[in-house]
Amino acid sequence: MEDFLRQENEKIASIFREWMQASWMVNTTGEKEWQEKEARAEAEYRHYCSNPERFKQIQHGLQTAEPNSLEHRQYQRLYQDALANQLPKDMLEKMVQLSSELSNIFNTFRGEMDGRKISENEIRDILVNSVDQKKRKKAWEASKQIAQKVTPGLLQLIQLRNEAARKLGYEDHHQMAFELNELDRDEIYGIFQRLKELTDEPFRKIKSEIDQELAERYGIKVSELRPWHYLDPFFQEAPPIPGTDISAYFQNKNIEQLTADTFRALGMDITDLLANSDLYERERKNQHAFCIDMDREGDVRVLCNIRNNQYWMETMLHEFGHAVYDKYNDPSLPFILRTHAHIFTTEAVAMFFGRMVKNREWLHTFLGLDDQTLDRIMPNVEKMLQRQMLITARWVITFVFFERELYRNPDQDLNRLWWKFVSEIQYVHPPEKTDYPHWAAKIHFTIAPVYYQNYLLGELTASQFDQYIRNHISPSIFNQEVGKFFIEKVFKPGDRYGWEGMIERATGEPLNPEHFVKQFVK
Repeated sequence: MEDFLRQENEKIASIFREWMQASWMVNTTGEKEWQEKEARAEAEYRHYCSNPERFKQIQHGLQTAEPNSLEHRQYQRLYQDALANQLPKDMLEKMVQLSSELSNIFNTFRGEMDGRKISENEIRDILVNSVDQKKRKKAWEASKQIAQKVTPGLLQLIQLRNEAARKLGYEDHHQMAFELNELDRDEIYGIFQRLKELTDEPFRKIKSEIDQELAERYGIKVSELRPWHYLDPFFQEAPPIPGTDISAYFQNKNIEQLTADTFRALGMDITDLLANSDLYERERKNQHAFCIDMDREGDVRVLCNIRNNQYWMETMLHEFGHAVYDKYNDPSLPFILRTHAHIFTTEAVAMFFGRMVKNREWLHTFLGLDDQTLDRIMPNVEKMLQRQMLITARWVITFVFFERELYRNPDQDLNRLWWKFVSEIQYVHPPEKTDYPHWAAKIHFTIAPVYYQNYLLGELTASQFDQYIRNHISPSIFNQEVGKFFIEKVFKPGDRYGWEGMIERATGEPLNPEHFVKQFVK
């Protein structure tokens, strides 16, 4: 058993490093050579995991290892990855190839507006700043052009994922993904349905306020508002409350330095991480943002496209929240377990830090705003944070409810179904033309299937961390005791105990959505 696990850790580490290198290069260059290498590396990993003899050894180890031991936990993780890949080689390769091709389209595609190509940052600038309704509509439509290009391949990929899941005994890919990611689907959807009900009226009130503000801004009636009147293509972001523009405070600031200073106050040095990262926009580079752990030995990198505004400040704190989680792992753990307890626990840490841009202590300590300025802006800043959290919750619920239906029946009228969920959950009035795959412009359907629930689970966990810190460690966030809590209780356990064990050990209770409700709803 010991020899088998040692060999597994060595082999998986070797494949992982090659895969991450190719992934980093394709996202920073958009070059076909790296796209092909990334696809080959993923295919190699899937092929390795598909070995039926190896799978039998893993099953035997899972049955014979002592429950709750380090060995048993490794076998659990090996089993989950192996089971998902007990498929014919040609099916695995086809899924990897199609996913890689679609991913590269997202990396390199630029929409067109008024006869010229336009970047996502330019679209975002128009939706945030312009009051020209025709221009806004054109920008919003440009943000959706990629959907037409990727939808045929994406639907083919969804059918393939479902076919693969059924071969393994599941009803569809969605059910399989939840089970293999150690999530009880009925429990999670029950939590989300309860959150929807708890936030229906508070969100309706906030949405009504936002709509009134936007209608006044554009000089139209509330009933005339459409998706392009909001600040981003999917109504994920809260519009600034009139009279409060946090972005203005970042115009002459160094976003990198502010990020480094934030984590240094917690006893976390990110100088090496910044040096290895790719932080500014250019042609053929991925326009989004992500963090990648190259080797689980300290080479952690972040891709961003920084501009001096609130959005990119929040994004930098968010992505480097992921990065410190990866950097401050326990090097004595086996490679297989030297990672986050669950994808949503690293999201929780990232979200915890992303929220800091609307935190009074952070604005004073790092941005240097004085008490008089803070007294003036904080009521609205805190109101904005509440708005953002409710908008986020409703957006994630919209996405995950739709995605479950997408995999349940990809042949149904998905375009109209999308707008049904958007109007019922986000209270956004659909455009005149709904027979268009607007939903497919969201990259996560393609590159991160059945992932989005982790964002809301992350927000719930971030609120639980926040409440625990304030009640048991310190009313102030930016000190080394708080940093020690994260490093010792959250980062270093890695995947030793799974997400449920880590959260309960760190905070003294299981995941409890009431902390989020208390913070942002009640």
